[in-house]
Amino acid sequence: MSKFSVLIANYNNGHFFEKCYQSLVAQTETDWEAIIVDDGSTDNSLEIIKKIIGDDQRVKINLNDQNRGIGYTKRKLIALAESEICGFLDPDDALTRHALEFVLKTHSENPEAGLVYSNFVRCDEYLNPVSVHKAKQITELDQSYYNFNAEISHFVTFKKKIYEKTSGIDPFLKIAEDKDWYMKMCEIAPVKYIDEDLYLYRIHDSGISTTKNSEKALFWHWVALIKMAERRNISVEDLFLQSYVPKNKYDHALNQLNHVKNSRWAKLGNKLGFFKIFKNL
Repeated sequence: MSKFSVLIANYNNGHFFEKCYQSLVAQTETDWEAIIVDDGSTDNSLEIIKKIIGDDQRVKINLNDQNRGIGYTKRKLIALAESEICGFLDPDDALTRHALEFVLKTHSENPEAGLVYSNFVRCDEYLNPVSVHKAKQITELDQSYYNFNAEISHFVTFKKKIYEKTSGIDPFLKIAEDKDWYMKMCEIAPVKYIDEDLYLYRIHDSGISTTKNSEKALFWHWVALIKMAERRNISVEDLFLQSYVPKNKYDHALNQLNHVKNSRWAKLGNKLGFFKIFKNL
């Protein structure tokens, strides 16, 4: 059994995969396996990936029977992993040369830690470094662990035996599934931050960082937060209002709405059928 399982969920990203694979081959820690699950790619990703890996027996390819989504695919990857220490690597990204060596050493030195994670380097579409995102050590289940500012970020690695104590990655989540299981891991075990830049994160037109996709990710992040609130029996209503509606504006808007609803003009308009949604206000 290898020391580390690199888990790769692919959907139409085969054209980026070469640098991803090259970064694995260049690792100072050579005792690893890579598991790829293709989630019903509609391009020639599989053909490209197979050509790149050649006869490298460390890389295993699996296919979903249809496009299942990222939550389902990542959950399947963990089930297929043979190593006790695992980590996700997107096929359009790459690792720095010492990444596996550093995280394995940190896991060994911190046997109680469920997650070990690092900083990541934002890169352009050609994987040229642009800036560094610094993660943060999470010590409490406070707002930092909600991960609004990527306090837990790539390169995220985990102990499979601790992950299996949670309900696992939610296959229902279409995006931001990582936010969900990071919180679950924080809830059952300590986590450890490495202040090293171990992950190269490529920003490109079809990536999650585009405006359209980032808005979707924010929605699914809130779905994960609501599930967390149910799990812990806490309320996130105030947090939502603080994040999106300043309380004074919310109260003012509510008062204005009530004022309008109670005005004689609104009541007359309602009787005349002008305000069809009046009763729902």
